[in-house]
Amino acid sequence: MLPYVLLLHGHTGSGPEHWQSWLAGELAEAGGAVDIPQLTDPGRPDLDVWLAELRHHLDAAPPDGERVLLAHSCGAALWLHHAARLAGPEPRFDRVLLVSPPGPRWTHPDVHRFTPAPLDAAGVRRAAGWTQLVVADDDPACPVADAVDMAASLKVDLDVIPGGAHLNTDAGYGPWPAVREWVTDRHARMVRNR
Repeated sequence: MLPYVLLLHGHTGSGPEHWQSWLAGELAEAGGAVDIPQLTDPGRPDLDVWLAELRHHLDAAPPDGERVLLAHSCGAALWLHHAARLAGPEPRFDRVLLVSPPGPRWTHPDVHRFTPAPLDAAGVRRAAGWTQLVVADDDPACPVADAVDMAASLKVDLDVIPGGAHLNTDAGYGPWPAVREWVTDRHARMVRNR
């Protein structure tokens, strides 16, 4: 049985050729429940607005069965902000995959307050039973050294993909079998798209 899956896009959203859109289609075709919200004004994201919208989608997630979240780029930073703000019993996900989170020095003129994302290991554990990072070794938004520091601070696993850039459509990440496999098996390693 497939888990419930929530997909969080990053800055500018995830277009129809993005791996998140592909994954949503794959899971829906297999009978899975998928939520792929379009967060408000993805070209100029507002952290407080996105946090409120994330809360709405978390509250709407089915309470029974496995719940999995995959977040890309600023969506990954959003999740880290959410986790750091958890104070008590909250809706908890079973597994979270943070793909290409922006590093602490990443900036963009239309994106404010997302970076540096808080690295609250206790909050991450309150938010999900298992959290994992995946980055590319040549991502301009997050150098590998920053990703290693992030994973160490959060006490989570890290997969580094050679030559994957920002693991987005521009880098050839539309269909991505490894991410589909991870949805059903957290032990699946995140590998380069073929």
